[in-house]
Amino acid sequence: MLRARLSERLQDLLLDNEALEEFLRQLSVLAAEFAAAETGRPVLCSVRLARRRQPTVLAGSSREALALDSLQDGVAEGPGLEARETGLAVLVPDTTMDPRWRRYQRAAAQRGNRSVLAVTLLADRDATAILTFSSTAREAFDDGAVAACGALAVRAAKVMRLAVRLDAAKGLNRDLLQAMRSRTVINLATGILMAQSRCSQTEAFELLAQVSNTRNVKLRVIAEEILRRFDSGPAGTAFIA
Repeated sequence: MLRARLSERLQDLLLDNEALEEFLRQLSVLAAEFAAAETGRPVLCSVRLARRRQPTVLAGSSREALALDSLQDGVAEGPGLEARETGLAVLVPDTTMDPRWRRYQRAAAQRGNRSVLAVTLLADRDATAILTFSSTAREAFDDGAVAACGALAVRAAKVMRLAVRLDAAKGLNRDLLQAMRSRTVINLATGILMAQSRCSQTEAFELLAQVSNTRNVKLRVIAEEILRRFDSGPAGTAFIA
């Protein structure tokens, strides 16, 4: 049933979640449910998204899924990081026996996680994403489960790309709005200085810039201080260096 409705469920995730972080969390829950149905065992899942010039976003189907994925950051190794580097699925049949990434394997085993599967969800120029599945059972992911989880990642990749692009567009809109607000504040502060100091617009702006550089404070912050003094104080100079 889940396989039959998978595409519909993935589309619903995108439509129902405006925040990228919540979309990723819901995606990890869906992926864990899918993998559990394939393996016949409880499965946890995390999603790790890395984008250019932005912090990594990590989401999980549970706190334990987040904790297991976060182990890789502490020891700088692990199947998820390997999958990101190679673009290939990485399987750990038994964390107590696998010789790779010994620090990660030891920490994962101590938490009761015996098998791990990491598959590439997204491998674009500006964004990469990895799905990491884990189970308390050893050898939980057979060839069929590995293939099914890989197929899930392929189908989820299209929705993931849309989610990343939508979030980037929202970020651009936020930046543009902030820039417009900053410009408005600076223009108002410049007008106040022109009126009170009887100087030109260029001279007023240069004065703002000079104080900004001297105090090592953003120009917008200096302008906001002037507006606050102008609004709340008696008539007089609104600009104090």
